[in-house]
Amino acid sequence: MQSTEDHNELLEGALSAYNLKVGSKVIFAKDKTSLSPGKRAVEVSPLPKGDSYSYIVEKYWIVKEIHSDRKVTLITRRGKEHIVDVDDPRLRKASLFERLFQRARFPSLDRTPASGDQQK
Repeated sequence: MQSTEDHNELLEGALSAYNLKVGSKVIFAKDKTSLSPGKRAVEVSPLPKGDSYSYIVEKYWIVKEIHSDRKVTLITRRGKEHIVDVDDPRLRKASLFERLFQRARFPSLDRTPASGDQQK
């Protein structure tokens, strides 16, 4: 039988990883900087010199691989791969609403470009 400490560690790990599995749809809040933020930009603020803006854009990605060191490989619509810590506060599992009504924004694991086109 498992001890209470072991059980709590397993439960904590499952909760912080959102029970992610390969193929899970996730949203990553990516920090960006540019001269003109796009229409999906949120939390837009001018940089100190006033020449450009910093903002956040929600990226719709899919889990490609889960690593034993509490990291996940995420894949973009264009096939790029990003390795992110499962506890990163910018990473969250997509809601049912987002999975249904924003499904065109998520990549498909079977439609990604050839591995030679991917960047890390």
